[in-house]
Amino acid sequence: MAQVEVMKAESLEKKIGEDSQEELKEQPGERDKENDNEEREIPLEKMTKGQMLNKVKEVQETADKNFDLYVRSQAEIDNLKKRFQRDKTELCKFSNESLIKKLLSVGDNLEKAIAHSENDNSLDALREGVELTLKGLMDTLEREGLESVKALGEFFDPNFHEAVSELQDNSAKPGTVIQELQKGYILNHRLIRPAMVIVSKNDE
Repeated sequence: MAQVEVMKAESLEKKIGEDSQEELKEQPGERDKENDNEEREIPLEKMTKGQMLNKVKEVQETADKNFDLYVRSQAEIDNLKKRFQRDKTELCKFSNESLIKKLLSVGDNLEKAIAHSENDNSLDALREGVELTLKGLMDTLEREGLESVKALGEFFDPNFHEAVSELQDNSAKPGTVIQELQKGYILNHRLIRPAMVIVSKNDE
């Protein structure tokens, strides 16, 4: 009977020893977590000298990292500004390149018309050459979005017409455009030059 109780006591002591060892294994990690929480939660005025030095070092590292990011970002922004300015300058310089290339053929046709006019009996040929050149010019401009303002026979519209004078004309209603002195033009639905016209008026 006494031997059984001794065996039970030894078994109990062994179990207690194993439990104690497991608790000792778990304690270091838990203690580290608790220490970290305590360091994070310690107010600045209650920190030890070592804790304060660690805190200053951590803050300095964060500040250095943020400053480096700021410098890199600022350099990238400056590069983007320079690139945008360069692209803008290039666009302004060559924005009309496509139109000018198309108009070069108009100049070529005018040169040919002048060359043909040096021959005898070339008046008809010169007239035909100029007409073809004018047609080519207007076709090119129309492809770029240019439209002529309708004026002759239209009722005067101050949004598109500029009246230089009024003329009595019993064959037209008052306010009707009876003469077009200079054509008006619209570019991509925007008026760039009003038509210069003469408008009919009432018989007084």
